Amino acid sequence: MSVRTVLHPVSDLAAAKAVYTALLGAAPQVDEAYYVGFDVDGQHIGLVPGGGPQGMTSPVAYWHVADIEAKLAEVTAAGATVKDPVSDVGGGRLVATFTDPDGNVLGILQDR
Repeated sequence: MSVRTVLHPVSDLAAAKAVYTALLGAAPQVDEAYYVGFDVDGQHIGLVPGGGPQGMTSPVAYWHVADIEAKLAEVTAAGATVKDPVSDVGGGRLVATFTDPDGNVLGILQDR
């Protein structure tokens, strides 16, 4: 299990894409009006205009897990609160978010 995906809410997708392209030294692999994604050295950086449907207001780190339902149950039993339940975002990818006791939003991701 590791953090390999970090999503950043952005207000100006084109401006953010230029900055992240310069920072990462690579063009995005996904370049759509609703999402821009970079994959560099096994790290995925995503830009989400307006925080997307989930209303992100700050970056969210996603831990990649083998069993998302089991991990969500484990963290909630330990005191986390589900923010966004498990959902399929396409391509067999499942995601969920939860908050820690201080309200920080964390994510988990499972590729089928």
